[in-house]
This record gives sequence, C-alpha cells and structure tokens, in this order.
Amino acid sequence: MTMEVDVTIKLKHGVADPEGENTKKALNLLGFKNVRSVKTMKTFRIEVEPEKGNEEKVKQEVEEMCRKILANPVIHDYAIKVVKNPKS
Repeated sequence: MTMEVDVTIKLKHGVADPEGENTKKALNLLGFKNVRSVKTMKTFRIEVEPEKGNEEKVKQEVEEMCRKILANPVIHDYAIKVVKNPKS
C-alpha cells in the first residue's frame, strides 16, 4: 500500500518574493489590473510506502524530509497533507 503526501513550501511572512512581484507587474501590464499580489510556492507530491499503513509515521518522515532538504527553515514555511491512501 502506498500513500501520497503533498508538501507545500512557501516563503515566510516578510521574506521578499521577487518572482511573485514580477509576475504581479506582468499581469497588471497585461490588463489584469485587479491583481493585488502574487505569492510563489511549490508543491511536492511524494509517494511513500508506509509501515503497516501508519499515517502518523509517514507524516513524521515527510517532516524530516522537509527539515533536511525540501525547505530552508530560515525562509520557508511548509504544510504537509496526506492526499491519497488507496487502501484505507
């Protein structure tokens, strides 16, 4: 049985987001004058083979992945969500 987990990484409040700002400017120039802000973020979908369907253990492992490689704790916040567990 596998589980799918989404990890959404976004910049912490107060950290500059030049890509989001440039996208907002471009949208405004293209006539989308109602756009007030654009925030960039990325999502990883990770398929995990859990031990005996233990969802909590999977979340702990994905949390460790975030701390070690997926996110920079100085500038990023992240959210973990199990999105698919086919056999539950």
